[in-house]
Amino acid sequence: MKNCLFSFLLFLLLMNCTSKEEEIYTPIPYNLEIPTLFADKLIAPIIPTNNLLTKEGIALGKKLFFDKILSGNKTQSCATCHNPKNAFTDQQQFSDGIDGNFGTRNSMPLFNLAWNFNERFAWDGKDFSLEKQAFEPVSNPIEMHANWKNVVNKLQNHSEYPTLFEQAFGTSKIDSTLVTKAIAQFERTLISGNSKFDKFLRGEVTLTIEEQNGFDVFMDEARGDCFHCHGNNNNPLWTDNKFHNNGLDATFTDLGLGAITGDPADNGKFKSPSIRNLAFTAPYMHDGRFATLEEVINHYSEGLQPSSTIDPLMKKVNQGGVGLSTKDKADLKAFLLSLTDFDFVSNPDFQE
Repeated sequence: MKNCLFSFLLFLLLMNCTSKEEEIYTPIPYNLEIPTLFADKLIAPIIPTNNLLTKEGIALGKKLFFDKILSGNKTQSCATCHNPKNAFTDQQQFSDGIDGNFGTRNSMPLFNLAWNFNERFAWDGKDFSLEKQAFEPVSNPIEMHANWKNVVNKLQNHSEYPTLFEQAFGTSKIDSTLVTKAIAQFERTLISGNSKFDKFLRGEVTLTIEEQNGFDVFMDEARGDCFHCHGNNNNPLWTDNKFHNNGLDATFTDLGLGAITGDPADNGKFKSPSIRNLAFTAPYMHDGRFATLEEVINHYSEGLQPSSTIDPLMKKVNQGGVGLSTKDKADLKAFLLSLTDFDFVSNPDFQE
């Protein structure tokens, strides 16, 4: 009789354990769909071991990215300044926060972030991970101007979020770390790699005469000399992801990287953005001073300003720039626009 009772109790215990195990939700791993040119030319994307991509984490991050609950008065989301239809910019010189205050930097586009090999984000390199980059705007008084404690309380008391965090991270207890991890997961899926020039490199289309000459200008050290900072046909990121003083100013009101490192040699240096999707991301430069691509090209052609930290790559600064002809300027613009990825800005996976 005792043996039968013991067996019955053991059976109940095992059933209870099995039931609890079955209740634990295991998120589904997600593998990035990496374009062929990226796979051929680049090392693997950088995915932190403490924030591996999952379908549930990405879905949660996308929901948070578009949710105005993250702002102090529920009027703005991450997407307010990073609109997917504009290659995740807002096409303003400076973005305004929930209180109508404006910052001093242009909103950076968001794509191909998983290949940022120096792991420094923002114009001045102040953030050393996507997770850290996603943290600051929420509490920034001139951006979303919220209190993280209040944001977490709103998410914790939400009808959906506790379950979504449970599915993504194995806990329904929400904190800012998990919020930024989810957003970073979504941002790492934002891959742009299907422009006309990508198709040309894959042998699917041909370039116009103007686009081909524009590419030649871009690569020619005696003409455009653009490739040192912005990559080439062997670098599908079209940026070196490094920091340069590109001759915008003779004196600095914004120290850029120098304000972060404290090194005067870094004053006036800003991150080189990718030249992909320029058709969507005007105005240009860290402070959005140039409204058009023509203005950008004219700057490098005849508008360079010498300073103590000017990049050595600005070899013709003493002549004011590289001195392009009118035709070369027009053709260079045609090439730059061939890096426009229309599929990226219309991808339903990235839309609200």
